[in-house]
Amino acid sequence: MRRTPSESRKLVDENPFSLSLGDLMAGLLLIFVLLLSFVMLNLSEQEDRLVEIVKAYMKLREDLYFDLKKEFEKDLEKWQAVLDKEKISIRFKEPEVLFEPGKAEVRPQFQGILDDFFPRYVRILRDSKYINDLAEIRIEGHTSSEWIGEKDKKVAYIRNMELSQDRTRNVLQYVLDIPGISEKHKEWLKQYLTANGLSSSKLIKSITIANRNEDQGKSGHHTMTTWGTIKTHIPKATTTWGTIRTRLSKEIPEESRRVEFRVRTNAEKQLDKLLDGNREYR
Repeated sequence: MRRTPSESRKLVDENPFSLSLGDLMAGLLLIFVLLLSFVMLNLSEQEDRLVEIVKAYMKLREDLYFDLKKEFEKDLEKWQAVLDKEKISIRFKEPEVLFEPGKAEVRPQFQGILDDFFPRYVRILRDSKYINDLAEIRIEGHTSSEWIGEKDKKVAYIRNMELSQDRTRNVLQYVLDIPGISEKHKEWLKQYLTANGLSSSKLIKSITIANRNEDQGKSGHHTMTTWGTIKTHIPKATTTWGTIRTRLSKEIPEESRRVEFRVRTNAEKQLDKLLDGNREYR
């Protein structure tokens, strides 16, 4: 039996599951808007959190730098050490004082320096401003890329890796045995203190700067030392007195051989976690 148009409309009206295409699209659009709003809100909260972490991290770095500078400023020269503001590290940079060439035993002169330096360093890190934000206290051993009698760069790198790891372990063992460190503090240090031999992976190189005065046709050269990791390319820059061109020169072997003490904070871990969380929404 054939239904009339009025009967068909009545059946549709009585079916609660029947939706028009427009109703379906409107529902999907609402779901999409809700999801988008949730994601945008979450990203906004993540951004606010990121700003808070960065601000706290920068303040901690600044405070720690000035506290280390205040404590050690008068000693750095006699220790042949430097305080690196960018890395917030104490760098002992005189290889002849630290170890014998190719050997891992801590020399007596460096032992005396560590006896003076390390208890004071620990006291600063255990201050209430820093103790809850520490993630790691790193002893880093660095070498040049050279190995006497070895021309193969890979072999030299591996041997220097073994040497730098042996050296940092010996430094770690020595500082944990310093009488000026209490047993309580030694137990605390075991949670954070690590030995990191890095071979020649973080060489110190010089940068040669050549500037040319375009107007007067004069040129000059100046060489300065830069600390830390250097990018393979540094673009030219234009200044009021002409164009500066920079190029990397060879490593500085003597300064590449060094021991550094530096800290990593919880803020760095929080940033990594936050960035990983942001990637989930992409």
